Amino acid sequence: MDLRKGFHEPTEKPRRFYKQVSVTEADGGFGILLDGRTLRTPKGHALVLPTRAVAEQIAAEWDAQVAVIEMASMHATRLANTAIETIGASRDGVADQIVEYAGADLVCYFAETPAVLRARQEAAWEPLLARAETELGLRFERCAGILHRDQPAGTLAKVREIALSHDDFGLAGLAFGVPLFGSAVLAIAVRRGWLAGAAAFDLSRIDEAFQEEQWGIDAEAAERTGRLRGEARMLERWFAGLRRT
Repeated sequence: MDLRKGFHEPTEKPRRFYKQVSVTEADGGFGILLDGRTLRTPKGHALVLPTRAVAEQIAAEWDAQVAVIEMASMHATRLANTAIETIGASRDGVADQIVEYAGADLVCYFAETPAVLRARQEAAWEPLLARAETELGLRFERCAGILHRDQPAGTLAKVREIALSHDDFGLAGLAFGVPLFGSAVLAIAVRRGWLAGAAAFDLSRIDEAFQEEQWGIDAEAAERTGRLRGEARMLERWFAGLRRT
């Protein structure tokens, strides 16, 4: 389940129909009010968030809308909708997809050449892999080039255990992060506060950044990079909000 795909914004975008957005205590957490009316998910469930910080993050998205509601840009809202409507019924499948990324994790695949790129990858990724092994027991095999190398079964089992240890909101965040970074390790690092979201995103695109240095970057690619870095920052706030009350 790639939470960054599969969303199609309506052709006719709804106009902003409310003036005031507020956060309120709700049964089981915190809710969002639009002009005093409870915000609901697309399937009609009350949007109840586990912490005030996450509720405030979502409220800020709704408050930022101007003439029309741009749902495609409201990633925290969409994450919350998915956590409430989808994750609970498919936790095992979501965990399996996170494990699949870990089985071919981006930060385990080092360039064979040029040497300067390989050195950058090692300087950026090796400390993270060492920390994952020391603190979480995740021992990953390193690879050179693009040929696949199987990861230890114990490591993949531990990744699955880590994924399923999260509640639906945390698991939704991990499921969003792994395709964004191409890496379960980077998503877990952001979840645990080891890395800022933008820093994790930059670690995920060392090769792309190196190629841009050699050949330049066009406006379309720069726009895409900026947009994805914004998603990474949103995910950092999401995870930080889950750790707060």
